[in-house]
Amino acid sequence: MDADVLIIGAGAAGLMAAVGAAETFTRDGVDGRVVVLEKMPRPGRKIMITGKGRCNFTNVKQWNEFSSHVHPKANFLKQSFYNLTSEKMVDFLTTHGMEAVIERGDRAFPASHLASDVVDTLVKAASEAGARIICGKEVTDIRRHDSDGTADCRSFSIRCSDGAEYTCRKLIITTGGLSYPKTGSTGDGYDWAREMGHTVRPLFPSLTAIVPKGYKDDTSKPQSKDLKGHIERSLPLTETGQALCGNQLKNVGLSIIADGNEIQNEFGDLDFTDGGIEGPIGFKVSRKCVNALINGSKVTASLDMKPAVELDDLTVRIGTLWNEISKDKRNSNKLYKDRFRILLGKVLPMSLIPAFQKLNPGADHKSLPRLLKDWKMEIAGFVGYERCVVTAGGVSLEEITPKTLESKLVPGLHFAGEILDLDADTGGYNLQTAFSTGYLAGISAAKP
Repeated sequence: MDADVLIIGAGAAGLMAAVGAAETFTRDGVDGRVVVLEKMPRPGRKIMITGKGRCNFTNVKQWNEFSSHVHPKANFLKQSFYNLTSEKMVDFLTTHGMEAVIERGDRAFPASHLASDVVDTLVKAASEAGARIICGKEVTDIRRHDSDGTADCRSFSIRCSDGAEYTCRKLIITTGGLSYPKTGSTGDGYDWAREMGHTVRPLFPSLTAIVPKGYKDDTSKPQSKDLKGHIERSLPLTETGQALCGNQLKNVGLSIIADGNEIQNEFGDLDFTDGGIEGPIGFKVSRKCVNALINGSKVTASLDMKPAVELDDLTVRIGTLWNEISKDKRNSNKLYKDRFRILLGKVLPMSLIPAFQKLNPGADHKSLPRLLKDWKMEIAGFVGYERCVVTAGGVSLEEITPKTLESKLVPGLHFAGEILDLDADTGGYNLQTAFSTGYLAGISAAKP
């Protein structure tokens, strides 16, 4: 089958690339064929699990604030973003029949809070624009042909595992990264990029759980030899992990120290899960934390349970509480450890006390203020691609033209979405990056 624009991967970037290409052909009065090949049984498998199935599909912050959440070179995204801003993305989905709502932190969700509505709307928009989406087509080989300069020259040949072959003038690779491989993200695009001469920047998991030392029973199963610091999420929790797991902390501080130097400090909400430290600020620090661990640094997390109170003021407050507890006649016959536990109940969530005491065995009322402001946990590793939200690293941005997303090395070849060396914080930023780069790649590929 011949196509004018062929897209490999029907995820967020691929579906928007199909819309952009098909709309451009129609607008220019060109009879162009747009084909999307997806190896999974249906499109948008990874979108379906985004936000635990609720799908925080974008963030409506303006560029100056949005860009601060994009790594490693936000300026590369600027052209794509202004071509399809997050507000335009909300309007696009609304126009195609999906109502959206904006929640705390400028995060946009489908009003139904069903990720399937986002996928269905994207598929509908691409199909109505004229693109053909073919599922169950696993691409196994891409071959590039020398162009003879004619408009109808077929520059690429694509072969699938079932023997089907396709040719196209323009090729867009939107195969995603390595995260959640069960959704189809197995890194095929990186290999094709390398085969065509592109540099792939080092890959590592981001927006993932970081695992404190002693949290997982990581002695029962060897760690990955391919990814230093990787700890399987499926490993059982230790007694310490069980004591921490399930605690959700609001308005706390979290610092990451690598080889004695603080590399990041965040304030917000944090969750202890069966994976390790997660939640908004846990995810936010994971990128630098994982990178440091992979590079062999000793990493420590410091938890500030009382970030709104200075250490001196907290010391006075706890001293006052201790005096009140000690003078209370009801406590006159109680042991020190029992009175100390009463004190802990006044400054910590009850569910967190067992873990706090286990990890700080020498704690007393005098050291408590310092420990609350600087509860240190050595980080042993991180959960890998099996459950990370996004893959950091990817096709080098220096080899891609930001105005078109076209390769500087291979004319007619475009990249968009997670396959690029472009990732972002949690909160809708990654999906918007995929939508924006995909849309611009599609528009650019459809132009003569």
